[in-house]
Amino acid sequence: MEIAIIAHDGKKADMVQFLNKNKTILSKEKIKIIATGTTGGRAEAAGFKVKKMLSGPLGGDAQIAARVAEGKTKMVIFFKDPNSSHAHEADINMLIRICDVHNIPLATNEATAQLLLLGLDEV
Repeated sequence: MEIAIIAHDGKKADMVQFLNKNKTILSKEKIKIIATGTTGGRAEAAGFKVKKMLSGPLGGDAQIAARVAEGKTKMVIFFKDPNSSHAHEADINMLIRICDVHNIPLATNEATAQLLLLGLDEV
């Protein structure tokens, strides 16, 4: 199962902490992680194997949306920073819309992401 991880700058440390907390689940052979560029780099530095896309503002959000539309990515964990504005807001909204169109689980905060991973661990 391919899971995409994305985090705004103010949430990247939270994402790494979340990944470390869930290392047992995310390290299973059936799980493959993709990420936007900078988030992926942080995940790699924490010891995770990650396929990196472009940075979000440079098209990484769109690349992940395309993988969702193609049926490759089955879950998206996107730690959004609700306290900051983002120049690529249109790309973010497009990714959220594509997840909705294709009925792909999307977590935009840690609590929801944790529930998704716990559910995945039960499968």
